[in-house]
Amino acid sequence: MEPISHLQTPTNFDAIPSSSSSSFATDFSEKIPFVVYKCSSYSYSYLPENIYYDRPGDQLSRWSSDSNNPPQFLVLKLEKPAIVKFIVFGKFEKTHVCNLKKFKVYGGLTEDHMIEVLDGGLKNDHQSEKFLLRHEIDGHPFPCRFIKIVPLQAWGPSFNFSIWYVEILGNNRWEDVKPCMNWYNTYREREAIRLCLKHFRQRCYTEAYEALSKKTNISLEHPILTQLHNLLVVHGDFKGCEVLIDQANNEGIFEQYVSRQEYKPEWTPIEPVGSKKHGLEVRPGMRGGHQMCVDVLTETIYMFGGWDGNHDLADFWSYHLPSGTWTCISQDTEADGGPSARSCHKMAFDYERKQIFTLGRYLDASVRKGDRLKCDFYMYDIESQHWTFITEDTAAMGGPRLIFDHQMVIDIKYQTIYVFGGRVLVNPCDTEGDRPPEHIFSGLYSFHIPSNSWTLLQEDSQALRSRIGHSMLFHPVKRELYIFAGQRSKEYLNDFLAYQVDTKTIRHVTQATGKDGYQAGFTQRATLDPELNEIHVFSGLSRDKDKKENMKNSFWVYNIHKDRWSCIYRSESSSQQSTGIKVQHTEPMPRFAHQLVYDHVHKTHYLFGGNPGKDSMPKTRLDDFWSLKLSRPSCENLLRQCRYLIRKHHFIEMSSTNPRKALSYLQTELAETVNHDDFEQTKEFQLLTSSLFPTAKTEEEEAAEQMEPLSSSSHFFKSRTQLFDQLVDFFPESMTQPKENLVDLVPLLY
Repeated sequence: MEPISHLQTPTNFDAIPSSSSSSFATDFSEKIPFVVYKCSSYSYSYLPENIYYDRPGDQLSRWSSDSNNPPQFLVLKLEKPAIVKFIVFGKFEKTHVCNLKKFKVYGGLTEDHMIEVLDGGLKNDHQSEKFLLRHEIDGHPFPCRFIKIVPLQAWGPSFNFSIWYVEILGNNRWEDVKPCMNWYNTYREREAIRLCLKHFRQRCYTEAYEALSKKTNISLEHPILTQLHNLLVVHGDFKGCEVLIDQANNEGIFEQYVSRQEYKPEWTPIEPVGSKKHGLEVRPGMRGGHQMCVDVLTETIYMFGGWDGNHDLADFWSYHLPSGTWTCISQDTEADGGPSARSCHKMAFDYERKQIFTLGRYLDASVRKGDRLKCDFYMYDIESQHWTFITEDTAAMGGPRLIFDHQMVIDIKYQTIYVFGGRVLVNPCDTEGDRPPEHIFSGLYSFHIPSNSWTLLQEDSQALRSRIGHSMLFHPVKRELYIFAGQRSKEYLNDFLAYQVDTKTIRHVTQATGKDGYQAGFTQRATLDPELNEIHVFSGLSRDKDKKENMKNSFWVYNIHKDRWSCIYRSESSSQQSTGIKVQHTEPMPRFAHQLVYDHVHKTHYLFGGNPGKDSMPKTRLDDFWSLKLSRPSCENLLRQCRYLIRKHHFIEMSSTNPRKALSYLQTELAETVNHDDFEQTKEFQLLTSSLFPTAKTEEEEAAEQMEPLSSSSHFFKSRTQLFDQLVDFFPESMTQPKENLVDLVPLLY
């Protein structure tokens, strides 16, 4: 079904600021007129034209498919070619089962040739959402004339797909689009020639390859890969190949490939030595809701407070990583002039000035009265071993009221602390407006340490919704606060926001959930590595807290530059499978209310304690201590893999001409490159001896050999080409030949 519409979008083209960092002239985005060009199917009541009008209160104002089975689609044709940067989806005035949970968007100059520009999903709420589309190739904006929206999944598992409103944003001014069209046409011409060059070389059409290369002066690949092809495929110089691969490794060419590989987690239980008191070993006991911080310069972890299942704690500890020793700094910080016993508080640590700040706590409803509802604020100086009482009530200084389950981070360079979210504790008998006491959340505050002053940066609002159980991290280079997940009353949030502390602006980073996205939880623990530009998240409670017995932990990594989530660990056992509180020796048992700190210098996480979530033992807490290292295959491992591939092929060729020499080569030079920790590679190596005793060729194999191109320069040309393609996969894509093959572009004839 291909309904054609001649309706135009409304002509109110108010400029909308763009958050893109592109230097192109489309740093502003205007609404781009379009028509509904084609759709897979639609319900008679819900016409494609309805998507032109944003009517969130009108149940009938939407395009709706007549099926929930892909492929369903909606194709929009722009009035003229444009650089399309954003797409906006409107929604019904409340949650709806037909909202798109998952979808893809494609764009291109023609309907038959489009590329994927977005893989996303909508939240099931009433707020419109704006998505940044892929609009550049090799750093150059490319034009589109067609936009194709492909629904993949609705929020209701058995419901059809609905699109309530669509807005296309970008730049369609011809003076801006024309140079992009010219560049894009040149780019397509160059890529077509490179495909031909690849095809000619793969088929060993040497004269055609050299003639086209000389005529166009277009390079198929980086010169080092051309040299590798000549050594390997043309001349069979395997020693020369290894020398060239060594050179590439020394120049850091393989680092990009290694950085793309997934991490592998390495959990290690720490069996610390406690300090001695009266001949007895002293170390921290079981707890949850405690706080930890790490001094990366002295390799020391500090831990304060928590809840042991019966009481709040006021003990203060340090753990020296090199010596593996716990030291009790104070059994009762209140007696030493510091904060009282508490849990659900937060700490921020300035490791340059050796100062620890602590704020907030949880109070049971029965004691939320009078002065106990004041929010005290303390600082501990490590060098002087002295507590400083900053204030008894931060609210009186313009700061937050008494809160718990908030987040607190520090900007060490500018000596500023940021506090966001948390639930405000009030007297249960009091109410504030129409909101019950348990629904009051704190906003975003900053505390400037040198001037001892608080500032309210952002109140609880739709732009920055306050919450509990969330994560907040500060990036000292980008100077942004990253805020994601958490809970607000009975609503679990999955947004991911960035607050720029210098400009005081808010932007949406990415969808925190999706096809490959982090599954937002509650009370997760997050850390940030500013050098790697990565966020690490160790999950806590699932969204359904009533199912704690089946809770499983997972560890996620978010690459800030690539805008990509990866799950690199899921616990092998659930809390239901774990018996008692016996510590496991291969990985931590599932938990929440734990604490996780990260030493970004030595690239190691440290986990202590938490609540195992066992309904049969509700007062049980943990005191186990773990380290976690995230490892990737090294460049040295990759270099050994390349040598193995090259020598394996050399052995196979050698075995057909000189089996005795091949056997010696197998036992010496090839054997030393085998990774015996890799079961598959070890098995493959053991089976290689079979090639020393070749079987007779079948008639089909002999016929296939006769069909080989007569221009092939070697009996091993095809297998060497396959090895070359394997090695090319380890090089950056910007250096390699095109991934596509020319013959794959030829359509089948009916």
